[in-house]
Amino acid sequence: MPGGNSTIVAQLAGLVADLGRHATETTVGLHELADSGARHVPGCQYAGITLAHKDKKVTTAAATHRYPMVLDSIQNQLAEGPCLAAAWEHCMMRVDDLKVDRRWPRYQQCALEQTPIRSILSYELLVDGAAMAALSFYADAPRAFGDESLELGGIFATHVALAWSVMRRQDQFSSALATRDTIGQAKGVVMERFNLDADEAFELLTRLSQQSNIKVIDIARALIESEHPLKQRPRA
Repeated sequence: MPGGNSTIVAQLAGLVADLGRHATETTVGLHELADSGARHVPGCQYAGITLAHKDKKVTTAAATHRYPMVLDSIQNQLAEGPCLAAAWEHCMMRVDDLKVDRRWPRYQQCALEQTPIRSILSYELLVDGAAMAALSFYADAPRAFGDESLELGGIFATHVALAWSVMRRQDQFSSALATRDTIGQAKGVVMERFNLDADEAFELLTRLSQQSNIKVIDIARALIESEHPLKQRPRA
């Protein structure tokens, strides 16, 4: 690996470590990683992360420009394209010149009509049971990506997948803590209102959830809001 690339990889590893260390919110972290990829992969002008859900819906998790979002919208409408192929077929997709590439004819036509993009590199990111994803690099010029671009693009994809996994776990942990705190507050409300101990209060919340088919956390939020209703704004 060329010396310059080694420096980029070291910087990327440091960025991933910082995202994990500072418990960066997933959406923010993905945008930082996509921006870093757009700046460092040779030939790249734009980068984006595409989510392909099980229901076939396609969304953009992060993008450095509107063009990746436009291309994701096209793939969502047509259910074809290089990002989807990378995610679904678990491989890297390379488009040297979209004007002559015939693998996705409907996507090709719409992409050329709506964007100037001609070169695309797409890498599978992860499979988590709910959605698949791809990291893609784009350029307006044909044949913009050489061997060095392919190598660095793959390295970025590996690091993005790792960072995403870490950030998702952090988000899930933060969400679990918030849920626990909310249910704890609701238990306090029930204990005070009905003169129950903590176990009895939680049992009551659970029973209400089962009988109403409403999640405990939703019942807890409703109870807390009933204790601290928002003040109604005066009419204009």
